[in-house]
Amino acid sequence: MLTKIAGGEIIDPVNGRLGKGDLWIRDEQIVEPPAGGDADRTIDASGCIVMAGAIDIHSHIGGGNVNTARLLLPEQHAAHMARPAATPLSNAGWSTFETGCLYAKMGFTTVVEPAMSPGAALHTHLELADIPIIDKATLAILGNDDFLLSMIRDDSSQQTIEDYVAWTVGSTRALGVKVINAGAAAAFKENVRTFALDDVVPSYGVSSRKIVKTLQAAVDRLGIPHPLHVHCNNLGAPGAADTAAATIAASEGVPLHLAHLQFYGYGTEGKRKFSSAAARLAELVNSTPQVTIDIGQVMFGQTVTISSDVMRQFSARGSASPKKTVIHDGDGNGGGIVPYRYRQDFYGTMQWAIGLELFLLIDDPWRVFFTTDHPNGAPFTAYPVLFELLMSRDARNEMASGGSNGAMALSTLSSIAREYTLEEIAIMTRAAPAKLLGLDDRGHMGSGALADIAIYRKSKDIAKMFGAAAFVFKNGDLVVKDGEITRYRWGRALRLNPQPDKAMVRRLREYHERRYGLSLDWFTFPDSAIAREQPFGEVACRS
Repeated sequence: MLTKIAGGEIIDPVNGRLGKGDLWIRDEQIVEPPAGGDADRTIDASGCIVMAGAIDIHSHIGGGNVNTARLLLPEQHAAHMARPAATPLSNAGWSTFETGCLYAKMGFTTVVEPAMSPGAALHTHLELADIPIIDKATLAILGNDDFLLSMIRDDSSQQTIEDYVAWTVGSTRALGVKVINAGAAAAFKENVRTFALDDVVPSYGVSSRKIVKTLQAAVDRLGIPHPLHVHCNNLGAPGAADTAAATIAASEGVPLHLAHLQFYGYGTEGKRKFSSAAARLAELVNSTPQVTIDIGQVMFGQTVTISSDVMRQFSARGSASPKKTVIHDGDGNGGGIVPYRYRQDFYGTMQWAIGLELFLLIDDPWRVFFTTDHPNGAPFTAYPVLFELLMSRDARNEMASGGSNGAMALSTLSSIAREYTLEEIAIMTRAAPAKLLGLDDRGHMGSGALADIAIYRKSKDIAKMFGAAAFVFKNGDLVVKDGEITRYRWGRALRLNPQPDKAMVRRLREYHERRYGLSLDWFTFPDSAIAREQPFGEVACRS
């Protein structure tokens, strides 16, 4: 199949294509214009913007905590449409199938689940495999597990630690590594309730800083494209900006990625001792080129917070809305589910403003990434409105007018005139995520790239434009037309495949049999358990 996308405004910063032109697809790839220019199918993209498919690097869409949230809050998912009976897990009731559809309708074609517990890897991949259309990837969590902490305590060699990190990434089919409040979950088991970067984990004698630096070095030396993905200490606490600043300083020239920086952008000024420190953090990011960040933007409304930071979720349970929570203390991380409603009161307005300040004050769109930390700051379905806020100062001012004046007085947001351009949006949501994840086949529209393409009808209503794509292609398949799904297909699990060190495998077998009384085979699984790449049918458009 040779497809011509004709006459659209192409926005491809990687290849320097910024203007009206044609794009050609042969089967699953973008190709150079063929001799003669005859197409089997032509898509009229006049009056449209043409971008590569969008990539979300941090969205909680599968795994144990997500599934527990469904069980805790079934009333929030009643509006999801019934799924076709032929799809797997069709009696599950919520979310996996619609997740792929809703992302695709907005032009997203790749999404990363950033917090996979290694012990729950099979569950996570089976759940992600039920999400159609989009490609998925995972980050494996390390930094609170006994095996790693014991190695650091016992001064194991860097090579040994790298062997363990490589085995974890390979055995869990992950694309990278995440550390969550390093050491805090282990400390929580011994009744520690606050934990900072230089605090020490009881029984192990290692600091949070030491854990982060050890994993950062291992990820870098192994050549894993995505830097260590860090969920810092003290999330959500007034003064957390100090922790974020210390973590940025600790990068020391080695690549490091800080997750959901908005939740650390909190100062202690004002009568409530809660203020914006976004300008300070933005300046630090701007001056530290090895650091990348994603935002975790808060949007007003009901959501649910999902995190493997058991210490943070335990402390937040009193603010649950509605008043029900789940806290579980797992072997490595544990975690919690705390529903929450962001209101346009002082605190909600302050959080909303801090995220936007970070977006707008960090200069380089290649180092700041578009996330709401779904669903923690807001559901990913809020993305179209967030695009509008970034591209329109008037839209920001209008939303701010309904919030707290006291909060806005402690923020610089109202003084920021910057409005994101379409090129900057394309960098932040396409080109930069692909580069950060090491995915050379996407994020751009050069010859040989995967034919993941999103086409939007130009409109002054930015939220409407990005909320319902005119056309979306996934691997060359037309999967969305006029904001509705036209074809279901399975995406792929994107992963790294480091070869395990045989000595490390023997050591892990002995460890698992001694600690759990179980064979290591219980914690690994074959590729056939997650492989699902074939199209599975055409569908009529759904309203």
